[in-house]
Amino acid sequence: MINKMTINSTFTHKGRVLKVKYYDLDSFSSLPYAKCQQVYGVCFYKDKMVIVSGEGTSGGWGLVGGHIEKGETYDQTLRREVREETNMRVLKSYPIGVQEVTTPDGKVVFQLRYCAIVEPLGKFEKDPAGSVTEIKLINSEDYKKYFDWGEIGERIIQRAIDLK
Repeated sequence: MINKMTINSTFTHKGRVLKVKYYDLDSFSSLPYAKCQQVYGVCFYKDKMVIVSGEGTSGGWGLVGGHIEKGETYDQTLRREVREETNMRVLKSYPIGVQEVTTPDGKVVFQLRYCAIVEPLGKFEKDPAGSVTEIKLINSEDYKKYFDWGEIGERIIQRAIDLK
């Protein structure tokens, strides 16, 4: 089900300008699975937002998540990425929305965004894939000190705050 909020934007990745159309969604069931490439979560532990840093975030800070592995559901991807990158488990998760990304050659892929309530399984250990080397718990209103993804990012974070 698509809600009314739609945001159009562009961003440059590896020298290529990509068109991005963001939609609020409360379910991902209508999306074509073969075109869904990644799942990321705005994760909350108690009253703090969980962010990660490392190679997977180009050395900066970002959300927990990654690519969908063959045969995984979107929810399974979120749970696996949260466990691998933060040594936490997902207690609850809610769809936030989707980014429909169009490449210069016209290829369309979808990037899913969730809100997730998490808790630690134990002490943080480096991500087995090596893409995350540090996690941080921050006040959600301070996220722009770590990353700023414009209007789409603002909408994603606000939806997560509203849903948690």
